[in-house]
Amino acid sequence: MNIWDTFILNPMINALLFLYQLLGGSFGLAIIVFTILIRLATYPLTASSQKSMRKMQTIQQSEEWLSLKKKYAKDPKKMQQEQMKLLQASGANPVGGCLPTLLQLPVLFGLYQSITSAIPNSPLQLFGLEQRLYAFFPASMFPLEKTFLWMNLAQPERLAIPFWPFEIPVLAILVMITSWISQRMIPNTSTDASGAQTALIMNIFMVFIITNISLTLASGLSVYFIVTNLFSIVQFMMMGKVNWRQVIGFRASAQPAKK
Repeated sequence: MNIWDTFILNPMINALLFLYQLLGGSFGLAIIVFTILIRLATYPLTASSQKSMRKMQTIQQSEEWLSLKKKYAKDPKKMQQEQMKLLQASGANPVGGCLPTLLQLPVLFGLYQSITSAIPNSPLQLFGLEQRLYAFFPASMFPLEKTFLWMNLAQPERLAIPFWPFEIPVLAILVMITSWISQRMIPNTSTDASGAQTALIMNIFMVFIITNISLTLASGLSVYFIVTNLFSIVQFMMMGKVNWRQVIGFRASAQPAKK
C-alpha cells in the first residue's frame, strides 16, 4: 500500500464511514458534514490565499503601479523589475495566493476519491473498499445506504417531475450556479481588457468541467461540490464587500484604473 493510501485516502474513507454511522446511516449527511470539516481544517490556508489576492488587487489598482505601467510601457522587462520592487516594498507575495491553494490540492483530491470509493457500485469495488477499512468497522454495515432525499448517491442525479416530459438534473444545475458565483468572487487582478477576458474564459471553462462531472458521475460528488462552493461563497462574503453585479454577470471587466 502506498503513502497516498496510507496517510490520506484511507483515513478519509474511514472518517467518512465513521460519520455515516454517527449520523444514523445517512451517507448524504456524512458527505455534507465531512466536507464542512475538511473546509474548516483548511480554512487558514484559503483565508491566507484570499487575503494575498486582495492585497495584490489593491496594489495593482494603486497610482504607483499604474504609473509604472505608463512609464515603462515600451520596456516590459524594466516594468516587471520595478513592479516586483513595488510588491516587495509593500510586503506582497505574487505567489501568496497560489501556494495555499496548491497545498490544499492533496486534501481535495483525497476527499473526491474517498467519496467515490465509499459508494461502490459493484462487488469488486466493495471488496476494494473493505481492504481499506480499519478493524473496528463491523462487516454488518455493508452495503451502505446510498439514498439521500430523492437520489441514489452512487448514480448521476435526475429528478422526475409529474407531467414534465423529461427528468431534471437539479444537483448539476445547483453545482453550475454555485460554481459560477464562487469562481467570480475570486478577486480579479487584471487591469487590462485582455487579462479580464482570459479570467472570464477560465471561469466559464472551470464551471463547464465541474458541471459536466456532476451530470455524468455519482451524485455524491455533486453534494460535495455544492457544499464546497457554498462554503467558499460565505468565506468570501466574510472577507469583505462583494461586487454582486460582477459576480452574477458575464462581462469581462478589468479593475478600474485610479486617476
